[in-house]
Amino acid sequence: MENNELSGVVIVDKHEGVTSHDIVFKMRKLFGTKKVGHTGTLDPMATGVLPILIGRAAKASEYLSAEGKCYIAEITLGITTDTEDISGKILSKCDTLPTKAEFFSACERFVGDISQIPPMYSALKVNGKKLVDLAREGIEVERQARQIHISSIVPEAIDEARGVYKITVECSKGTYIRTLCADIGAYLGCGATMSALRRTKSGNFTIDNSHTLEQIATLSESERADLLIPTEALFEDCDSVVLSDFYSRLCHSGCEIYQSKIGANFPVGTRIRICDKNGFFALGEVREFEDGTAIKPIKLFVL
Repeated sequence: MENNELSGVVIVDKHEGVTSHDIVFKMRKLFGTKKVGHTGTLDPMATGVLPILIGRAAKASEYLSAEGKCYIAEITLGITTDTEDISGKILSKCDTLPTKAEFFSACERFVGDISQIPPMYSALKVNGKKLVDLAREGIEVERQARQIHISSIVPEAIDEARGVYKITVECSKGTYIRTLCADIGAYLGCGATMSALRRTKSGNFTIDNSHTLEQIATLSESERADLLIPTEALFEDCDSVVLSDFYSRLCHSGCEIYQSKIGANFPVGTRIRICDKNGFFALGEVREFEDGTAIKPIKLFVL
């Protein structure tokens, strides 16, 4: 690994009609490295915030599980599809549509902790096979409902006569917005499908600090490097410790650092940003050991 390897996060404003993997493939070419990942898939029809992890930052993807999201979705009432979005095969139509007040009231019922059954057209795997691949073969399997959290839904009418609305949704990771749209439609008895989707926030990253692929492609190599947000920003909501040279060396070797030795007292299970005099270099987790609690490095972000 080269010492001058680029590393960090770039927030891409994904355009419609491409997969998240397509964006990763193009970013590999633009940044000249195979070490590229992303923090959460967006469907081809969706646009908006897609954090791309470059270099050592790509190691972080498996640990980004608690981040919240914000979406702006268009929902069309009176239609159901097999994919739960407008790109799918139409399964039913309903000419009797609810009023705006009824739709707004229905949205309120989906705020809070709710159960959601993942759609067949998703990347989730059953027995090693993606649900979407099974769906394309005409196979439907039973899926377990999952608990998700909807912090807020703000509805807005676009065309009440045609049953077209916009909803701004703040939610937990793992929420399927097209399933939310379908569930709202099922509750209203008319059916619904998602007709557009834009993600405006993913964790601490927002659309305001994003860049389109076209914009990134026009930049020079040094200008692209300047776009990189430090890897530490992925964990800025975590508590941090700064280690002395001695404990830093132990941590770099994978040793746990007992909290009593460094004057820390974080609860078991807490994720910790581990730093030394040179800054952030590892993600740790507080664990219980025979001699007390210690911070165990679980991922090093070093050369």
